[in-house]
Amino acid sequence: MDQIQHNFINVQGLNLHVAETGTGPNTVVFLHGFPEIWYSWRHQMVAVAKAGFRAIAPDYRGYGLSDPPPQPEKASYKDVIADLLAIFDALGLAKVFLIAKDFGTRSAYLFVLLHPERVSGIITLGMPLIPTGPSRFKSLPKGCYISRWQEPGRAEADFGRLDAKTVVRNIYILFSRSDVPIAAENQEIMDLVDASTPLPPWFTEEDLATYGALYEKSGFQTALKVPYRSVDENFNIAEPIVKVPALCIIGDKDFALKFPGREEYIRSGKVKDFVPDLETIHLPEGTHFVQEQFPEQVNQLFLAFLNKHV
Repeated sequence: MDQIQHNFINVQGLNLHVAETGTGPNTVVFLHGFPEIWYSWRHQMVAVAKAGFRAIAPDYRGYGLSDPPPQPEKASYKDVIADLLAIFDALGLAKVFLIAKDFGTRSAYLFVLLHPERVSGIITLGMPLIPTGPSRFKSLPKGCYISRWQEPGRAEADFGRLDAKTVVRNIYILFSRSDVPIAAENQEIMDLVDASTPLPPWFTEEDLATYGALYEKSGFQTALKVPYRSVDENFNIAEPIVKVPALCIIGDKDFALKFPGREEYIRSGKVKDFVPDLETIHLPEGTHFVQEQFPEQVNQLFLAFLNKHV
């Protein structure tokens, strides 16, 4: 971890944090999900740098060490895409490989669709490209974490009962399970985790302390807007066809596979209508956090794809 450097790039008046290691001629950009930040790619950044790539992992605006936007309630995926483009330009990156997880996969695919000339290939964890349109989450129960977190003020009140470290702890535990987190009518999402429940075995107290300190700084206001309150943001892309090589790594115990239609969409091959050059690899014991759960295996899959397409 000592070889990872931390810099800030000013974009539209915000200082955005970028973690970086490696000096290779080809650059890999890692895009995190929630409740993650750049640190969730710690194992992968070091591995690809050792293999001869330059590794970069930004914190989105309002996440980690990056400045929050002046109006977090107006944050959007459009901001994320614009920030990425500005970071690439500032670092002189003509073309990159994108690796993304969770809602970062949507950011990555939107970037590919809007700026295909800047991307050599894309790897996503858990989610392939899902075309925009009416929300695919409308049919989820009202007690589903997404529905609860979309409701202005509700998650803020729920999270506000606890310190940031405990919120991250609870979400990591919930998201490591194979069922979609759903609260009863008289429960909040944070009530679904007992204080005595242990962390996943691959996630240490030191890891949790790192996440907790960063969310203590950033808070959760921007994170609740992007992704949860921006899921229906539409970019009006006429032909959402990805024309770069793609790899999707799926943990078969990832709760997200249980979203309505998700697993069928992947296993039926329908996803290839939108990502023709897609390879899908399943990890039978993988959960929502496969890159932290099985870092060596995931690193090998990443490097095989990257070396094939440089």
